[in-house]
Amino acid sequence: MYTSDVVVTGLGATTPLGGDVASTWAAMLAGESGISAIEEEWAAELPVRIAGRLKTEPGEVLDRVQARRMDRCEQIALVAAREAWADAGRPEVDPERLAVVIGTGTGGVLTLLAQDDVLETSGVRRVSPHTVPMLMANGPAAWVSIELGARGGAHTPVSACASGAEAIAMGLDLIRLGRADVVVAGGAEACVHPLPLAGFAQAKAHSTRNDAPRRASRPFDADRDGFVIGEGAAVVVLERADRAAARAARAHATLAGAGVTSDAHHITASHADGQVRAMRLALAAAGLAPQAVEHVHAHATSTPMGDLVEARSITEAIGSHPAVTATKSMTGHLFGAAGAVGALAAILAVRDGVIPATQNLENPDPEVKLDVVTGGPRRGPLRAALTNSFGFGGHNASLVFTPAP
Repeated sequence: MYTSDVVVTGLGATTPLGGDVASTWAAMLAGESGISAIEEEWAAELPVRIAGRLKTEPGEVLDRVQARRMDRCEQIALVAAREAWADAGRPEVDPERLAVVIGTGTGGVLTLLAQDDVLETSGVRRVSPHTVPMLMANGPAAWVSIELGARGGAHTPVSACASGAEAIAMGLDLIRLGRADVVVAGGAEACVHPLPLAGFAQAKAHSTRNDAPRRASRPFDADRDGFVIGEGAAVVVLERADRAAARAARAHATLAGAGVTSDAHHITASHADGQVRAMRLALAAAGLAPQAVEHVHAHATSTPMGDLVEARSITEAIGSHPAVTATKSMTGHLFGAAGAVGALAAILAVRDGVIPATQNLENPDPEVKLDVVTGGPRRGPLRAALTNSFGFGGHNASLVFTPAP
């Protein structure tokens, strides 16, 4: 069963730029940075001592007792979902027709590592009884489904840095296939910890500009030297367009199409073919020609090879005409939440007719043949925006947004 168009009626977020959607968007348009030095003692000997950390602590929003039983990843998923649900007007929906899809790359890794330390240093009796529900990757989706009473399924794509975008693509499918009327979808990630930082540093994937945190993430710049780890969450409420119209709900944008592919190529290296196919599938699902896409929110993590592969893929799949931006220059790379934050930026760009500028692009890579927005926001109506998310393991997801009906 293939139903009506799908619109976005709710938005929620907590990021290194702000504790909600409004503050995050305002900071993006202002070109602010959420990346800073890690001042804690545990980072002193690490080769990487910078990260994009949350602007607002989730403990300031959640009930204290509830928060203690949740991993940080679960906490921020719930914070973003609550905002999105409220923004959507808390739609009345049959619980069995309400689904949740929250993606993550590492899930409750902070709990896993912390409780392993407890086990090693203090013994089994000191391990928290909440350890398993705190570390499981499906925890964010489960907590959101409990909060909202969603009984139409609670799903968890774990597709590295494409997880958040895949979650939104799955939400689109659930509605279009007639399996749900409303879907709460997005991504959450919280893994700023010595082990991930050390691992990415050893892999030469993370920037080592410890003396200049705000200038470290520089997508498409010739002097880029890796991404900056970040934490955060973004969630959208997806709804059948006819249902949203019947309840006079405001729609931020239309989710017109999605494309999901896999490279089957390499566990960490991107492949242009999979990226191109994802973009083309998204356009085909939206019924749009490449010329209709006027804006691309690039995955662009600031790695030397990754940015170049994506730039070539965009040119091949869509062309060199769209205005391109890369907001990871401000937030850092939020891994499993990155695709959801990218979707948020693309939705708002379409809704408001304004594209945030890429920061730190001081020495453009001559191999990048794209119209990258720099200097300040670019304003004007947009017919369609496409956002990319690519992850280790060869996961590729592209989403297409158009103006609300």
